[in-house]
Amino acid sequence: MPLALVRIDDRLIHGQVVEGWLPVLQCRRVIVVSAAAAADEMQRQLMRLALPEEVALEVLPPEEAQAAVRAAASSPEAALVLAPGPAEVLALLEGGAEFRSVNVGGMHHEAGRMRIGRAIFLSEDDKQALRAIAARGVKLEGRAVPSERSEDVTPLLEEGR
Repeated sequence: MPLALVRIDDRLIHGQVVEGWLPVLQCRRVIVVSAAAAADEMQRQLMRLALPEEVALEVLPPEEAQAAVRAAASSPEAALVLAPGPAEVLALLEGGAEFRSVNVGGMHHEAGRMRIGRAIFLSEDDKQALRAIAARGVKLEGRAVPSERSEDVTPLLEEGR
């Protein structure tokens, strides 16, 4: 089964993921792609506690996550891939992972980021990484939860909002 969802969300595992995405996608596996989270035992434990018991969790830096994501793409078990930003998703693609779309779910306000959507604030580096992802033929869709209408993020990368 292909990956159920590849999602960019700087909060990683939180209510929208646990209550919104997991039940709809029927995922039994979550792969978090984040060097910072992989190095933080407390954050890993909190993520584990936030997930239902039957959902497996892997928290890996991008270079290790590449193999896990490639394996998950050919597994019969649905998997959700979460990354805090587009750089990690681009690293997956550069490492040979294949997927057709990326959900840009939540990148929140920080100094130096410009708003392009309701909960999407991007730095210039973020925009460049998203453009590189789109250049590989990967669709960029924006929505926070499954019940929202999907919006194509690609044209928003060029707007000066």
